[in-house]
Amino acid sequence: MTDDIPEPVERRPWRPADGPEPTVWCWPNALCPALYVWSRGKWRYGSVKARHDCADGAVAYQVAVNLGIEGMGVTVRTYGWPQPGLRVAHGSPVKPTTSGT
Repeated sequence: MTDDIPEPVERRPWRPADGPEPTVWCWPNALCPALYVWSRGKWRYGSVKARHDCADGAVAYQVAVNLGIEGMGVTVRTYGWPQPGLRVAHGSPVKPTTSGT
């Protein structure tokens, strides 16, 4: 039942007090994976722009998504993984790189 799904919680940006910087993995824009993000009562498709692997083992995804908020359009949000308000839409046929290309 979708009424029980909480909207995903954003992860705050990394700070030096958190320890080593996360390793950031990126995909080419045309070949990036995607997630569905639960927002305003609907699953919204979002392109994954980057994966952050944190020193403490946590994983976060930067997602470009239209959250269904009037006048907002597509925005980029960073969400910790996993959580109930996020689902895999599809993977990528290529492996990500840390070089950003």
